[in-house]
Amino acid sequence: MFDIIKDWRNRHILNSSEFTHDDWMQAAKRIVILDRLNDDELVRLFELATLFLADKSITGAQGFEITNAVKQSIALQACLPILNLSLEWYAGWSSVIIYPGSYKSEITTVDEFGIVHEGSQHRSGEAWLRGPVILSWKDAKNSGERDGHNVVIHEFVHKLDMLNGSANGFPPLQSDMNPKRWTEVMTRDFEDFQRHRKSGLDRYGATNPAEFFAVLSEVFFETPQKLIDAYPEIYELMVKFFLQTPLQPKL
Repeated sequence: MFDIIKDWRNRHILNSSEFTHDDWMQAAKRIVILDRLNDDELVRLFELATLFLADKSITGAQGFEITNAVKQSIALQACLPILNLSLEWYAGWSSVIIYPGSYKSEITTVDEFGIVHEGSQHRSGEAWLRGPVILSWKDAKNSGERDGHNVVIHEFVHKLDMLNGSANGFPPLQSDMNPKRWTEVMTRDFEDFQRHRKSGLDRYGATNPAEFFAVLSEVFFETPQKLIDAYPEIYELMVKFFLQTPLQPKL
């Protein structure tokens, strides 16, 4: 009964959407990395994005105006990682907050002597456990240009990582995936990345395993050949996790 009600609700949302198929097509054309999707995949992405906008609030901070173009851009890129999963992978939180540019975030760190240090740093995005995704529009508006950097995908992949607790680079895996294999490959290649630079991979990924997973997910969707060249086994793991093959030709 619950599934029937859910399906009816989703169909009602899709049928009453303020955006037409043509509206979504125009928005998708502004995001270069979506050009690999075929017609059926685009329709699924548009439907996911529509349901996403019905499920999450998108609000502006510091006077930033949330236009239809902003909403569509964020929704399309946020839903790309879950294209072949479901919106349930973004369950447990409800809002996206967008600043016009980078913003200050308060941080607390503890050094090796146990002394607590408090301060602030400028951020282009962050994801809170059971809280909002926060983005800088100055950075997000240029996401999806196939340059290997995508703050939207980065922060929303953190949300996938947080489904089983704090982000640690070990999200809930597909049922046919081997957790031991994931741990071995990701740990080995993270340690390698800490020692060696790789073309097209942001050094921010060397910060910790969670950032490594998020940074490499950006590359997976933006410039997948760079990931194959650097860490082919991670690319294969991500194909199985996201259920997508970014280099597969459009049919």
